[in-house]
Amino acid sequence: MQSFLRDFFGRPYLLLTLTSLFWAGNIVLGRYAAGHVPPLALSFVRWCGAFLILIGFAWPLLRRDWSKIRAHLGVLLLLTLSGITIYNWLAYSALQYTQALNALLIASMQPLLVACWSMILYRERLTKWQALGVALSLLGVLVVIARGDLSILKDVRFNYGDLAFFVAQTVYAFYSTLLKSRPSIHPLSFLAFTIGMGAVMLSPAYIYTWPESSFPLDWKSAAILGYITLFPSLVAYLFFNRGVELIGPNRAAPFYHLIPVFGSALAIVFLGERPALFHAIGYALVLCGIYIGTRGQAKSA
Repeated sequence: MQSFLRDFFGRPYLLLTLTSLFWAGNIVLGRYAAGHVPPLALSFVRWCGAFLILIGFAWPLLRRDWSKIRAHLGVLLLLTLSGITIYNWLAYSALQYTQALNALLIASMQPLLVACWSMILYRERLTKWQALGVALSLLGVLVVIARGDLSILKDVRFNYGDLAFFVAQTVYAFYSTLLKSRPSIHPLSFLAFTIGMGAVMLSPAYIYTWPESSFPLDWKSAAILGYITLFPSLVAYLFFNRGVELIGPNRAAPFYHLIPVFGSALAIVFLGERPALFHAIGYALVLCGIYIGTRGQAKSA
């Protein structure tokens, strides 16, 4: 079992692909939850639940790594604030107002935002292969979203929710890039600390906005929160952090373009949408872009 886990967590492309699958479900459910579970409650319960599940496994590792955590407290708190607290609150709030098409278009900018933050924070720029990969995979995303007719993109209209979702993506790109500076502690220690502190940071706002942040305790809420707590939170963050650790933020960034691809595939499987030629063309472009974009290392400016 240990050898299997070592092998599994040594495969960054598989880890990042599964992360995109889980996050595609998160966007779909986040939009579905609009009006049923308030965004602040969704964020707070998500991270509290994830922490309670994880802490039993991570506690011995947290105690072992505590001296390193204290020595790098500043960067860990910044990672928590950006990747857990601000991003999730903003993203779920934005999904109350934006449309799925707009959210997928904005999320597709994530690799470009990561490239910008890499340049600002570490003076790294994309290689020609990475830039080509980002461009190809972005084109594939647009083909899927536009259903093969790119001319419809000119009719897309943006609102307050779109602006908030863009800010959320910018914040998460900062988190993705800053992961390069995370201390060398066990992945479960890192995840337990960040999600636990994320829940703590969200708690004052959640308490202050009660009862506006309350929600009905029904099967719909349980299903939404159960999925979001386990897969996009615990599993996806663990996989994503490890993937970035292995290949770096710039090479990991093109995998964001798998999110709308998986989103459309989920629609085909669960919503009865009929597969078409544009799906195949878009998927092929995204996969080619990811293959090309993961070649080589980022260049220093």
